[in-house]
Amino acid sequence: MSSAPTDRSSSATAPPDAPPPPSLASLTPLETEAICRGLGEPPYRARQLTRWVHKKFAADYDAMSDLPKGFKERLKALLPVRATTVAHAHRSDDGTTKLLLRMTDGEQVECVLIPEADRFTACLSTQVGCGVGCVFCASGADGVKRNLTHGEIVEQALHLASVSQARLTNIVVMGMGEPLHNVEELGRALRILMDPAGLDLGSRRITVSTSGVRRGFDQFLRLGFKVGLAISLHSPHDAQRRELVPRGGSGTVAELREMALRWFRATGRDVTFEVVLLDGRNDRDADARALALLAGRHINVNLIPMNPVPFAPMLRAPSPERVDRFTKILRERGVVVQVRRQRGDDVAAACGQLRRHAAAQA
Repeated sequence: MSSAPTDRSSSATAPPDAPPPPSLASLTPLETEAICRGLGEPPYRARQLTRWVHKKFAADYDAMSDLPKGFKERLKALLPVRATTVAHAHRSDDGTTKLLLRMTDGEQVECVLIPEADRFTACLSTQVGCGVGCVFCASGADGVKRNLTHGEIVEQALHLASVSQARLTNIVVMGMGEPLHNVEELGRALRILMDPAGLDLGSRRITVSTSGVRRGFDQFLRLGFKVGLAISLHSPHDAQRRELVPRGGSGTVAELREMALRWFRATGRDVTFEVVLLDGRNDRDADARALALLAGRHINVNLIPMNPVPFAPMLRAPSPERVDRFTKILRERGVVVQVRRQRGDDVAAACGQLRRHAAAQA
């Protein structure tokens, strides 16, 4: 029997560099209060600042009309409201909006706003690029450059909230990068996003997606978040999964199933197995039956017909009839299944596509 592959989470994590300058948006309410005290201002100034940044989505100090001019000028000299800027903004015909953000070091990262009826879902990234290398994903086509800071993660949500001019209702950490290769900064970002003084998002409105990094999973579990967990499975067969997810964190699909059950036991939250369906690769009846044996009680399935990517023209989504057949087999076996509707194809909304397009045009 061959041994399981070594967890390669450390090799896929970008080396630590000097972090970009902080921003007001990257601070907790207590840290903002400390800034105000250092400038000789009363504590209520911190509450005003936090409300402007996280409730009214102000991107500069001049918009903060109830703050003294002298105080704002001192803040301007100290730190920006946001350290990231919008390099490109694209709105799809279906309402999906994709932003390409530029960091202070010139790197770029993507985030997406998905509106649905009364829901506004922000899809956030955690790395510049990705080290997992899924064959159907543009994020990892050029590898990983570096981890994002917690402030750079938070600011994605604020930029998207500014676009929608509405309170974000949900966050999915499913953008560029492997979140569990960047657990510490992700954890700090989630605490700011969940703070009642900030976006005030409850844990049931947040989902983190991972390829199954064992070391990062253990670390994230210890942080105590009761958010939703999605595991990028993509195949119920070990050999095929290693082909589709060459640097996924766990050795076997059985280990991923145990990881999902550990999360349920710790949080009481069902876990989702994500499967990007590829025509002729992982969409056969036999694949559906094998997947049903892994899922079921406390493990749901999210089927995602592949978004086309120009660097892999040989890969394509199955026909709608094939997706329906795959879904039917799972449901007949008692598995809770959702099929994700493709959104934002006309704005390259699949992870990493807009960044690659912008780099090609540079």
